[in-house]
Amino acid sequence: MTRTPASWTVAPEPFDSPVAAALWRAYYTEVSDRWYLLHQGHPTDRAELDREVAADAGEYLASPGGVLLVARFDGEPGGTAGVRMLDATTGELTRVFVREDLRGKGGGPVLLAAAEAAARGLGAGRLILDTRGDLVEARALYARHGYTETEAHNDDVYAEHWFEKRLDQRG
Repeated sequence: MTRTPASWTVAPEPFDSPVAAALWRAYYTEVSDRWYLLHQGHPTDRAELDREVAADAGEYLASPGGVLLVARFDGEPGGTAGVRMLDATTGELTRVFVREDLRGKGGGPVLLAAAEAAARGLGAGRLILDTRGDLVEARALYARHGYTETEAHNDDVYAEHWFEKRLDQRG
């Protein structure tokens, strides 16, 4: 387990643990509701939300090709970041999330640093990710921490911005 500033700790967590499942639901609810509110004027239909959360269990975040990290603030689960290897040297950063009530307390940078270290440990020389235009906080976080916007690297229907970061193997 890594100790970090401002009472944050970060440690690997099984993708299918109750803690991981609760944070995944919180993350997915927020990003889905944002999209629906922006584009259709209402939050996500709860039945659809349940189906989509269940459809992506996150098994790709299991060893040996991935890892899910959970950040805790004063011992309480507060956020996640996942890395899955796409090939021998490229990792994908996913599920980066800090609970709304804990934002502004340093959790995002802590999770990014831990995810980058985990990616190095998996053999990644670079991390890639995609995000949406309305997730302005995420885009700002990535830019502040050395991620550069790139051309599209996938055709995900919700992806609007793609980033990468070359990882210094020394950390």
